Amino acid sequence: MDVRSRNHVTMTGREDGPVVMLAHGFGCDQNLWRLVVPRLEQDFRVVLFDHVGAGRSDLSAWSEERYTTLDGYAEDVLEICRDLDMGPVIFVGHSVSAMIGALAAIAEPDAFAGLLLLTPSPCYIDDPEAGYRGGFSAEDIDELLDSLESNYLGWSAAMAPVIMGNPERPELGEELTNSFCRTDPKIARIFARATFLSDNRADLARVTVPTMIAQCSSDAIAPPEVGAFVHAQISGSELVTLTATGHCPQLSEPEATAATIASFASATSR
Repeated sequence: MDVRSRNHVTMTGREDGPVVMLAHGFGCDQNLWRLVVPRLEQDFRVVLFDHVGAGRSDLSAWSEERYTTLDGYAEDVLEICRDLDMGPVIFVGHSVSAMIGALAAIAEPDAFAGLLLLTPSPCYIDDPEAGYRGGFSAEDIDELLDSLESNYLGWSAAMAPVIMGNPERPELGEELTNSFCRTDPKIARIFARATFLSDNRADLARVTVPTMIAQCSSDAIAPPEVGAFVHAQISGSELVTLTATGHCPQLSEPEATAATIASFASATSR
């Protein structure tokens, strides 16, 4: 299958610029980056894509066997990089795509000039014995997944505003709700389990490419302790905190998000 069609790969910006690849999170698609792309395409070659099962990807490419874990998505990223053959990319992964990018960079570090992990979480479930706070108890995650599996549309309407934050800007939550609702419920259920039950804490120390962690000052999904943990585990990484509320700063604070990406990409590509 043609990789570019499978993942609806699109490109914009300077053909001679450093390559910045933007990867969306759960329940979203590449459209969520639209507010940061105009700033980035001035200086970079911007590559966008949809994870299989999202947006305008080829749904016939989806299989439960491949996408039960994040490894299948990481392999997709590597296949896109190989197909484009544009040299090492600066990979920007939002939410679960942060860990997808980390797994890809561990597997083939030469494919990446750098990683920008935007609101990442290597494990959503608290682990009190290890002194780790992920933001959710195991019971919270079980309830979340049960609700999603029993009534996906209802779950989307209830959870999207929580994930987005910014209750004074309800249009942001509505956009995320609509994005969730465009996803096939079966695919969403499998991706949700792969996302919220994953535990990539032990993988972080194996990341060797230049890395920046960008977290939000207030985020119900990935609290500050998570960003601090990721920073501590990835040697030589940089941690920045955006003055932004919610889990999707590319929508709530696009200018600050774009500036952070551009700064990291410029420094990494020198």
